[in-house]
Amino acid sequence: MTLNLTRRAALGGAATLPLAATLPATAIADGHGGKAKAPVARSFTLGSLGVTTLLDGTVARDGAREIFGGGASDEDWARVSADNFISADSAQFYFTPTLVDTGSELVLFDTGLGQGGIQTALAQAGVTPDQIDVVVLTHMHPDHIGGMTTGDAPTFPNARYVTAAAEYDFWAAMEAGNRVGDLVAAKVTPLADRMSFVEDGASIAPGITAMASFGHTPGHMCYMLESDGQQLVLTADLANHYVWSFAHPEWEVRFDMDKAAATASRRNVLGMLAADRVPMIGYHMPFPAAGYVEPRGDGFRFVPVSYQMMG
Repeated sequence: MTLNLTRRAALGGAATLPLAATLPATAIADGHGGKAKAPVARSFTLGSLGVTTLLDGTVARDGAREIFGGGASDEDWARVSADNFISADSAQFYFTPTLVDTGSELVLFDTGLGQGGIQTALAQAGVTPDQIDVVVLTHMHPDHIGGMTTGDAPTFPNARYVTAAAEYDFWAAMEAGNRVGDLVAAKVTPLADRMSFVEDGASIAPGITAMASFGHTPGHMCYMLESDGQQLVLTADLANHYVWSFAHPEWEVRFDMDKAAATASRRNVLGMLAADRVPMIGYHMPFPAAGYVEPRGDGFRFVPVSYQMMG
């Protein structure tokens, strides 16, 4: 396949226009009369790959301890929160699909909530939904498959689809009445004839490899990106919060279906990222969702990216 220069130019251009991106009106800053809108697309380079994170949406939620702190003592929860300058009671949620330009294909990882945010972010990156060649579902929770369709039509009409075999098999077997199973039946199953079902270690496209990280869901996958000797891991929902899930990987997260397996996957992948100094993009990390992992005591610390991958 030949390089599509229009696509690469579009993704490259997004990196030079970070202040022109938009969020919903609720995110507009009103202080001192300001009306500047926050960015929703941020581009990086990884060797010859173009990587763009796309903010589908962000929302604040109360009850952080009940969501992210299963098994944490009151003292430890309060201390970790205070040490990182965040509230112990509430958290800001981010939803961040990632677009990868391989030079021959545009590969989108996850589709967002289905409320139009991903179309806005793609537009900021200079890409239209019909240009997407591959849609990879890291897993099938609603905030990852909600954007598969718009109305009754596929949002990405020209794409082929990829997901873990174990993930699809689990949700497809659900009886009617299960919230996620019903959404999979409505959003994913109609496109199953265009879908490849993969296992750990499968190659999705040149330079993109599936990494089993089960626990959050039965077939949750991370994805390794490799180009010109450089690596980056898309960690999806391996760690759901940039402080609590790193500092104490053993703290249970309400959304993790198999708590013990999720903890084991977190320690395994975060340990590898820290040891090998490989950057990551996490679906729920603060936008632009990219950063590094360093060891910190018995856990880890997420170090947000600044300018390391701008070249």
